[in-house]
Amino acid sequence: MKTKLLSLAAAVLFSSAVMAQFHIGAKAGANIIKIDGKSFKDEFKFGYSLGGFMEIRLSNKFVLQPEVLFNQASTTIDSSYKNIYQGVFNASAQSKVKLNYLSIPILLNYKLIGSFLSLQAGPQFSVLMSKNKTLLQNGGEAFKRGDFSMLGGVQVKVGAIRINGRYVVGLNNINDIDNQDKWKTEGFQLSVGLAL
Repeated sequence: MKTKLLSLAAAVLFSSAVMAQFHIGAKAGANIIKIDGKSFKDEFKFGYSLGGFMEIRLSNKFVLQPEVLFNQASTTIDSSYKNIYQGVFNASAQSKVKLNYLSIPILLNYKLIGSFLSLQAGPQFSVLMSKNKTLLQNGGEAFKRGDFSMLGGVQVKVGAIRINGRYVVGLNNINDIDNQDKWKTEGFQLSVGLAL
């Protein structure tokens, strides 16, 4: 009987220790993104972000934070787009473009002030879920199916609430037409999360 009680107590203590080092949560926020390139206006546009995150404590100072997010980026075509892509431009194309991505950031958090303030950095892998296909004649696809970015920012933790501010810079060309004009994403992500 004592062995069973000791085993049960050890299992409870072990599961408590594991749960103290592991959290999941939900988050939502805004993307303030622009697509760099001569084809697009040099302006930041609002989109939104929605998804979940996980926190895995690696040590007293480091926490691994993978996330799964639905990210939206918007942009406006500049008049120079028609000049660069004269032969393939769809004359009836709308000037506004929305790109919807399924993104997987993998961040390493470094705790600066206790668990209140952390620096974050890491890669973000994104798969294009839907896009405006009317930029090219015959419904051709102007954007590549994936994007690879680096993120850097800060996280403020107040109890179960997580407030994030990040800078995003795209590292690969998302232009799927040719290499005349390189398109790269750049911007900011602001979000609020709740650890469960």
